[in-house]
Order: sequence, then structure tokens, then C-alpha cells
Amino acid sequence: MASEPAKVVPPTEAPVVEPEKAAPPPTTWPTDYFAVADVVLRLLVFASAVVSVVVMSTSKETKMLPNPRPAKFTHSPALIYFVAALSVAGFFSLITTLGSLYSLIKPGCCAKIISHFIVIDVLLLGIVASATGAAGSVTYVGLKGNTHVRWGKVCTLYGKFCRYVGASIGVSLFASVMLVLLVLLSVYSLSKKIPK
Repeated sequence: MASEPAKVVPPTEAPVVEPEKAAPPPTTWPTDYFAVADVVLRLLVFASAVVSVVVMSTSKETKMLPNPRPAKFTHSPALIYFVAALSVAGFFSLITTLGSLYSLIKPGCCAKIISHFIVIDVLLLGIVASATGAAGSVTYVGLKGNTHVRWGKVCTLYGKFCRYVGASIGVSLFASVMLVLLVLLSVYSLSKKIPK
């Protein structure tokens, strides 16, 4: 009896098992863009307050009239108030920046911190705006004079001093705008956390 040729059975292919794709590493960067914007705005308030105080503090010019006559910010109570107010704003903006960074890392405590920040930001806005207005009014009189009470223009004589003071007031206006944006952002962020 003739033997039948053995059937060659092709080896069964083992199913190809793809190695498991590694899960992407957890991101540590926050996805809450409002919290990131809050930190950035607070840093801008701090930086503008520091720049404004430094520029105002270095605004000094001496003219040789018959006697040397210096012009310094310490000769005006409004400018002294301006430096003090912007120093306070810079200090508290640094503290709130650290608090905002903490709430960015631990988002669970966010609502309570935001409610405190709103109060601080509104107070700082009032202080910075009033100091900017006071310094601006004194600077305006120095720039334009007042013919009704016969106050002469001082900035024609002390040009460098007036430029420094004007630049400092401009930077403090920027800080005021940043504080307004912070208040609006904080109110909006807090309103999103209220259950509907």
C-alpha cells in the first residue's frame, strides 16, 4: 500500500502582540488657564510697582541758580504718598503671587483664596489709583503751571526730574490697569466655581 505523502501543515502564525504603549507621563503643568493668567498679571503688577518706585526714587535734579536748588520727590507730600502706596502695592502683589502659585499647585483651595484676593486687589487698586492721581496732579501743575494762583512752570527748569516723574506715573497707570484686569478675572473665576 502506497503511503500517502504527508500533508505539510503550515505553521500557524502566532498573533502578533503589540507591546503596550507606555502611558504618557502625567502632566504637572496646570490646565487652568485662568490661574496661569492670574499669576502672570500679579507678576506684572509687582514688576510695574517696583519699576515705578525705583524710577520715582531716582528722580533727582539740581540746578545751579544763585544757589544750588535740588528737585527731589521728597519735596512733595503727593510724591511721597505715591512711593509709599506703590511700595505697599508691590509688597502685597508679591504675597498674592505666591498665594496664587500655591492655588495653582493645589487647586482644591482655590475658591477661598480667590475670594480673599478680590478684596486685596480692590484695596490695592484704590490705593494705586489715588496715589497715581495725586502724583499726576502735582506733575501737571509742574508741567503747565497755574496762572490763576501764579504758580509757574517748574518742568521748564527741571526737565529730567519731570521726565522721571512722568515715566513713573505712566508705569503706575499700567499697574492700575493690571489690577482692574485682576479683579475682573478673579470675579469671573469665582463665579465659575459657584454651583448652578
